[in-house]
Amino acid sequence: MTTKIQTIQDVRDVPLREALGDRYLAYALSTIVSRSLPDVRDGLKPVHRRLLYAMRQLKLDPSSGFKKCARVVGDVIGKYHPHGDSAVYEALVRLAQDFAVRYPLIEGQGNFGNIDGDNAAAMRYTESRLTAVAQALMDGLDEDSVDFRQTYDGEDEEPIVLPAAFPNLLANGASGIAVGMATNIPPHNAAELCEALRHLIVQPDATVAELMRFVPGPDFPTGGILVEAAASMQDAYETGRGGFRLRARWNVEKLSHGLYQIVVTEVPYQVQKSKLIERIAELMSMRRLPLLADVRDESTEDVRLVLEPKNRTIDADLLMEQLFKVTDLEIRFSLNMNVLDASGVPAVLNLKQVLKQFLDHRHEVLERRSRHRLGRIRHRLEVLDGFLICFLNLDEVIRIIREEDDPKATMIATFGLTDIQAEAILNMRLRALRRLEEMGIRKEHAGLSAEAKDLESLLSDPGLRWKKLDAEIADIGKRFGLDTALGARRTGFGTITDLPEISEDAFIEKEPITIVLSQKGWIRALKGHTDVNGETKFKDGDELALTLTAQTTDKILFFAGNGRFYTLLGDKIPRGRGFGEPLRLHLDLPNDADIVAMRVYNSGSKLLLASSAGYGFIVAEDTVVAQTRSGKQILNLGEGETAVFCRPVDNGDSVVTVGHNRRLLVFPLAEIPEMTRGRGVILQRFRNDGLFKDGALSDIRVFTATNGLQWKTEAGVRTIADMVPWQGKRAQVGKLPPPGFPRNNRFGF
Repeated sequence: MTTKIQTIQDVRDVPLREALGDRYLAYALSTIVSRSLPDVRDGLKPVHRRLLYAMRQLKLDPSSGFKKCARVVGDVIGKYHPHGDSAVYEALVRLAQDFAVRYPLIEGQGNFGNIDGDNAAAMRYTESRLTAVAQALMDGLDEDSVDFRQTYDGEDEEPIVLPAAFPNLLANGASGIAVGMATNIPPHNAAELCEALRHLIVQPDATVAELMRFVPGPDFPTGGILVEAAASMQDAYETGRGGFRLRARWNVEKLSHGLYQIVVTEVPYQVQKSKLIERIAELMSMRRLPLLADVRDESTEDVRLVLEPKNRTIDADLLMEQLFKVTDLEIRFSLNMNVLDASGVPAVLNLKQVLKQFLDHRHEVLERRSRHRLGRIRHRLEVLDGFLICFLNLDEVIRIIREEDDPKATMIATFGLTDIQAEAILNMRLRALRRLEEMGIRKEHAGLSAEAKDLESLLSDPGLRWKKLDAEIADIGKRFGLDTALGARRTGFGTITDLPEISEDAFIEKEPITIVLSQKGWIRALKGHTDVNGETKFKDGDELALTLTAQTTDKILFFAGNGRFYTLLGDKIPRGRGFGEPLRLHLDLPNDADIVAMRVYNSGSKLLLASSAGYGFIVAEDTVVAQTRSGKQILNLGEGETAVFCRPVDNGDSVVTVGHNRRLLVFPLAEIPEMTRGRGVILQRFRNDGLFKDGALSDIRVFTATNGLQWKTEAGVRTIADMVPWQGKRAQVGKLPPPGFPRNNRFGF
């Protein structure tokens, strides 16, 4: 058996970088042009254009009946758009959702989803047909108004762009992500767009600011209130990039006994109401909305979201400002008018450029339709001229048809007819030879002749064409005007209430808590200010390390053995009756660093920090607050040292230290410098005899000298008024403590 080796022709040596670049560029261009960016002329992507064209071919106009969406999707993917049926059906569904599209292009029958985010029913259950807006987009499609191209299999044709009598790009908006670029255009009011287009016809040099007198801002299908500044919106329309702040529409309903409730009737565009309610409920459970008592969804076909304040004294504007800040009751809708221009090139256009290119497209459509109509009229007039000749020589025409072998050639030679006229006469029915029919032909000939003259004048005069185009746009503006149910503006305009700036922490409900930190780093917050006693449970092998009474609104400072301060809001500390949670879940605390001090942040206070080697300094408490989980390094440490003490210094003038070598030293607090960060100065000097592996400093305390030196014993607090034997200067060694001083070298405070 012999193996036949096939020789591959046209083998080229191409660098991999070049080959990959060419292929990726082809993919990127295909995604940009054929999938993601809309055309500036009809505002449609290919899948939407093919959907509408396929439905038109199925004769699903507004006056006809509905057909199953499965039939429509099948025609689209079988003839025009070789992609997945689910993607095509999702595109169809969106064009039928009145909460997603400002002017729906498809009328749906059945379950097409809702504003809560529920999906549409399967396409075998739903039905659809075109709307009047879609008809306006395709008006004149059979009159050579646009170019056609072959479908992907070459068996049919599809339009490259629709005639688009309706300004769909800005009216319905668009969004899409391509390769390296994206588009996001909000919907606008069609009647306002038509007024701007008519103004641009009269004043081609009009600025964006002038056009904004007619197009003041987007008009979203779900309504809402635009609170973006006018200057910001103008900048967005002038550059083609920017954004719009959109808020929910709400009002106050008065109840009995001076109570009230807030009712949200319109939510921002593309916000799912169900997820919005879930987010509000979640914030309430986290005690982040202390002004709000309850939220209820009383929606039917209309949105009705009820918000109950905690009490009647709460200001409704303040409550809504809080909700706008932390929920999707306020969103920012970005503007990026990146579209395909008339030549198919992606470009970011401003408001004027988009309107101008739409007008240019409509002008071209008008010219092509007029030429097509004029050609049809001339063809018909040619036929009618032949008919009139036939009527004038009726007997001879009948004789020729009856007697001649080639009547067509004989009539052409006898009466000077054209081939078209002779063919039309031969195809004429006998009933058309009556006198009444001749009168009708003469009347039709006169009417078509007048129409042809008007079309010739129109094609030769640009002024007449722009005047006719202005009338067409005015008609669209009237059909979808502000006084119609579909065309009435839905999104209003408002300003932001000038309320005082309130931090997020101010909305936390203030409650007393007792914070418990165990030796192994588990933290929890007990309700109320309670004593931590033997009934407080810990994990096996664990025990109490630190405890602190605070409020949920307090900032809690944690000083770790690595010399770093960490900050945690009291409200963030886990609550409950269990063992709590590891503190390291909330702070980026190294495994070899333990918490040595825990206190409530007190603005304006000062702290004394000390390391195991006896170094330290005073630091302002305001400078140690950390803004991140990783904390803030304050006390620098030498090799083998750890941070061991953090003492308040607000009500003292002296410092007492005691070391592992059982030497006690008293010196003035003023000898310790105040710093923001560093290792500090020597507080007490120790001999480096290597006896104390954990460092030399056992305890440190700030006190008032007039109160004497105090420490705790089992019998109570002991005080020594005469401290002269132990008084000295900072960095001295000190002397043996007085009799009765605890053997653990701790003051007990």
